[in-house]
Amino acid sequence: MSIRILGYAAQSAQDSLKPYRFERREPRADDVVIEILFCGVCHSDLHQARNDWANSVYPVVPGHEIIGRVLSVGSAVTRFKADDNVGVGCMVDSCQHCDPCQHGLEQYCEEFPTLTYNGTDRHDHQTTYGGYSEKIVVSDKFVLKVPDGLDLAGAAPLLCAGITTYSPLRHWNVGKGSKVAVVGLGASVIWH
Repeated sequence: MSIRILGYAAQSAQDSLKPYRFERREPRADDVVIEILFCGVCHSDLHQARNDWANSVYPVVPGHEIIGRVLSVGSAVTRFKADDNVGVGCMVDSCQHCDPCQHGLEQYCEEFPTLTYNGTDRHDHQTTYGGYSEKIVVSDKFVLKVPDGLDLAGAAPLLCAGITTYSPLRHWNVGKGSKVAVVGLGASVIWH
């Protein structure tokens, strides 16, 4: 049974976000149903709503910095349970069988990952809608556990800007004694 949802959607590149009712797909055995508590605002949400990349499919319900609470899990899900605090980033599925997917690099999925919004579900071919909504249904492989004690509202941007910053730092083994400049939002920060 599908889930009726209230979200906020742009109906065209000229429209502001307005209330929009839609249906989420029926949860599958490997799915997590999440009540969305917080969702960050990323520049890509704005670009997609405005069709700046000339690939928007309207209506667009943006939002990919999602923090929420698990409402239910499918019969094959073992890592999550009801009431867990979780996060969802910019992907909700991938093929799971190509070489990048087999090595935990789903962002390089050879069949292209299923995006949180403005994408197409690879199983039922429905449009995906993002986190500017009440709930979301996500494959458990794309759900992250939020550590206890972490500020939930503050955690949302970690799922995009945070990982975008952290990933190259980790890749280049930046650590104690390293000098790094991080530039964003018109400010510069030096980290030692």
